[in-house]
Amino acid sequence: MKNLIDSFVSVGHWSSAGSFEFNTDILATNPINLSVVLGVLIFFGKGVLNDLLDKRKQRILSTIRNSEELRRGAIEQLERARVRLRKVEIEADEYRTNGYSEIEREKVNLINATCNSLERLENYKNETLFFEKQRAINQVRQQVLQQALQRALGTLNSCLNSELHFRTISANIGILGSVEEITD
Repeated sequence: MKNLIDSFVSVGHWSSAGSFEFNTDILATNPINLSVVLGVLIFFGKGVLNDLLDKRKQRILSTIRNSEELRRGAIEQLERARVRLRKVEIEADEYRTNGYSEIEREKVNLINATCNSLERLENYKNETLFFEKQRAINQVRQQVLQQALQRALGTLNSCLNSELHFRTISANIGILGSVEEITD
């Protein structure tokens, strides 16, 4: 500090002879030069430095605001994505549940349809067997009846003479005549 004061004091002791010289004393001139340079820098550079610092501050604040907005936007997108994910998961569970229910329903319907088809086939089989049995019985009856008629005709032809034959025909014609009168 003493050197600084000495340098100011030495400024007052300069010779006023009008000559200009360089002071080569480093210890005496350096603090003065530095103080002058710093004073000029502070005086003129204060506004520029303040402007630079204000601009830098504004850019930093703007960057922080933009980052906050981006963060909020990302959080909102994340929440929307989570909501969408929940909806999709619920829909997937519903589809899965409905799919399983539909599969079970189709399985039951298929089993019921198969049982109904088997029951109809069983009924058709039984009906076919019944009709085939009836047809076979009717064929046997027809054959037995035909054989019985042939035997009866053979017996009648061998046992009947013309007079017995004539009386049988007359009796049958009389029966038919009385049947006709009853129906009219």
